[in-house]
Amino acid sequence: MTTNATASTITQEDTQLRVLLRTATSRDAVMATAVLERAGIATRVCATLQELVLEIGRGAGAILVSEEMLSGDDAAALSDAVSVQPPWSDLPVLVLARQGADSRAIAVAMEGMANVTVLERPIRVAALVSALRSALRARRRQYELRRILDDLSEADKRKTEFLATLAHELRNPMAPLSTALAILTRKPLTPEAALPYYRLMGRQIDHMVRLVNDLMEVSRITRGKIELQLGELKIDQVIRDAVELSRPLMDAGRHRLEVHAADAPLAVEGDGVRLTQVFSNLLNNAAKYTPEGGRIDVFVERDGTNAVVRIRDNGAGLPRDMLASIFDMFVQVSGTARAAQGGLGIGLTLVKSLVELHGGTVSAKSEGLGQGSEFVVTLPLAIAHDAGAGKRAAPSTEAAIARHSILVVDDNRDAAESLAALLGLLGARTAVAFSGTEALTIAESFRPSLAILDIGMPGMDGCELARRLRADPARSGLTLIALTGWGQPDDRVRIAQAGFDHHLLKPVDMEELSMALRRLAQR
Repeated sequence: MTTNATASTITQEDTQLRVLLRTATSRDAVMATAVLERAGIATRVCATLQELVLEIGRGAGAILVSEEMLSGDDAAALSDAVSVQPPWSDLPVLVLARQGADSRAIAVAMEGMANVTVLERPIRVAALVSALRSALRARRRQYELRRILDDLSEADKRKTEFLATLAHELRNPMAPLSTALAILTRKPLTPEAALPYYRLMGRQIDHMVRLVNDLMEVSRITRGKIELQLGELKIDQVIRDAVELSRPLMDAGRHRLEVHAADAPLAVEGDGVRLTQVFSNLLNNAAKYTPEGGRIDVFVERDGTNAVVRIRDNGAGLPRDMLASIFDMFVQVSGTARAAQGGLGIGLTLVKSLVELHGGTVSAKSEGLGQGSEFVVTLPLAIAHDAGAGKRAAPSTEAAIARHSILVVDDNRDAAESLAALLGLLGARTAVAFSGTEALTIAESFRPSLAILDIGMPGMDGCELARRLRADPARSGLTLIALTGWGQPDDRVRIAQAGFDHHLLKPVDMEELSMALRRLAQR
C-alpha cells in the first residue's frame, strides 16, 4: 500500500525536494514520516522499488531507504535507476544500515551510486534530520544549476538565431551594392542615368550602417554607457520627427497613421535624438508587423506628472507569455522573421534601455497573435520653464566644417582619400597621410586645425600619433578626432587618455562630425 505523508496540497517545489522513503516496516514508515513532517520535510512513502523508481522520475530531493530493502537485486536496480540522471543531477541516497559489519547490499549501492550516505541505526532524530537537511540543501543547489543551464541554453539558442539573422540582413544590401557597382564600372553612364544607382548604393550603405550601429550601441546603452544631451522637449515635436523617419515604411505598407495629440502641449526633459529614436523604432516595429493597408494610431496623453505615448496597431500581435520578455536581448516572436523586413530584433531592447535612462517605463500589450499590439511609453513631465530664451541657430554642417584645415590619417588609402574628398567638397582644406610617420611630416608644413586619425593603423597607431602631436607646443590649438570601428567603453577611455577631443565611429556621419565640432567650439 502507498501512503502520502502529507495531507495538504503538495507544491511543485515540495515535489522537487520531497524525501522518498522505503522502510523495512510500515511502522518504521509512520514513525519516520511523523519525525520528518515535524521538521518541515515533505515525504512520500513507497511500498515497492518499482514505485520508488517511478516517483524519482516525478521529482525527488533525496532517497531514504533501509538496508533491508536493498536485498537481492534491488540494490543494483536502484543503482540503475539513479544512473540515468541528467548531467546536472546528483540525487542524494541515504541508507539506514544495521549496526555492525558492512553488508553486500550496501557495498553494491555504494559502488553503483556516487552520492550515497550510510547512517547506522539506531540513529538520533536530530542526526537524521540534519543529514536530510544537508542533502536537500545540496539538491536545491542542483536545481539552481539546472535553471542556470536551461537559461544558458535558451540564451545560446537565441544568440544563434540572432547571428543567423544578422548574417542574412548584412548579405541583403550587398547584392544590390554589387549589382550597382558592376553596372557603373562596365557601362559608361551620364550623370543623370547614374544617379539612381548612386542613390541605391547610398540607401544600402545607410541600411548596413544602421545595422552595425545598432549592434555597437545596444551594449553601451543597456549598460548605461552613454551621455544624454538633455533639454526641454515638446513631445508633439518628438513624435513628428519620429513619424518623419518612419514615413517610408508607412508608405511602403500603405498604412493609415493617425496621431492623436494631447489637449495641451506636453514637455519632457530628454535627449531629442534618443527619444526620436525610441518612437521611430516603435513606429517602424508597428509598420513591419502590420499587414499591408493596416492602421496605426499614436495617442499622446497626460497622466498626472507623466506624459504617456501609446502606439497601437492592428497587426501580428504578441503571445501573452512574451509580453514581458519581448524587450530582452535576442528575443524574437516565433514565426515573425519574414515580417521583420530587415531588422535584427534588438530594437525593443534599445527602446527599453533608452526610455529607462530618461526615467520612464515601456510596456507591451496584446490580446494574442493576430490581435494587434500596443506599446506604452511613460516619461516624467519637465518642470515648466522658458526653454526658448537665448537660443541661437546652429551653423550648418558646411559652415562648421569649411572653417578648418583638416588632416586625414588612415592606412586604408580608399577610406582616407574619399573622406578627404568629401570634406573638400564641403569647403575644408585637406591633406592626407597613410601612416603615423607620414602624418607627422605633413603636419609640419600643412599646419592643420583639425586632424582625423584612424586608431587601428600598423606601426604607429592613432593613439601614439595623437600623443606625439599633443607633445608639440606649436600645435596646442589642434583639435584631434579619433576615427575607429571600436566603440566599447574601454576603447573610449584609452582614446581619451591619448589626448583626443572626440571619438567618431566608422563610417563618418557628416552631421555627427559637424555637431562634434560645434560642441568643441563652445568649450
